[in-house]
Amino acid sequence: MNDPQPTPRPWRFAIYFSPPPGSPWSVAGARWLGRGIDGERAVTQAVPAGWDAAGFAALTAEPRRYGWHATLRAPFRLADGVDAPALHAALGELVADCAAFDLPPLEPATMGGFLALRPVVDSAPLQALARRCVTELQRLAAPPTDAEIAQRRRAGLTPEQDAMLLRWGYPYVLDGFRFHLTLTGRLAALPPPRVAALQQRAREIFTALPQPVRVDALSLFVESHPGAEFVRIARFALAS
Repeated sequence: MNDPQPTPRPWRFAIYFSPPPGSPWSVAGARWLGRGIDGERAVTQAVPAGWDAAGFAALTAEPRRYGWHATLRAPFRLADGVDAPALHAALGELVADCAAFDLPPLEPATMGGFLALRPVVDSAPLQALARRCVTELQRLAAPPTDAEIAQRRRAGLTPEQDAMLLRWGYPYVLDGFRFHLTLTGRLAALPPPRVAALQQRAREIFTALPQPVRVDALSLFVESHPGAEFVRIARFALAS
């Protein structure tokens, strides 16, 4: 699944961790969000008790567009003179000396106003992999535009986050990286008991899956044009 795709140049690429196709974690995530990530037809969304289909679809609309994943390198455009084969080659070099590892147990938690699955403790191999995805691929990425910088700054960045944005194109990297698989959009409009019930339902679903989760590959996703759904086009296996 590692051959460059003979398609028009996508708008953006992203480097994610995503569970292997067909695995229990892949199936559960697809059902929660209501779509697969490999270009499949729509997946019937598993709607939690107390929600109607339209309401839960709206709550999960933002993570559904990005697909079931955890970000390691946030979406970026390729720099001038860089093409998809060069990105594939760089990813092949990165994974060649990066060993697979297990994640700590994952639990649903609120972060940044949304619900996500988070490791219960820090993971040094995970932080190191995310750091490499940022620093070693930076030479292939176009710098953020003025409009992109302004949009990010509207979130109220710290001076350190702003410096990361200007240096690496994204504010939440390196020491500010927090691994997570996003489950919902913003929860601010929901009363706390409703958020707690949703978190409990996520806990029932995802903690029942086989753990530990093995990080054995990087996934390359593309956004074909602005606003399109992100689709996985390749998996790059880490060293065993």
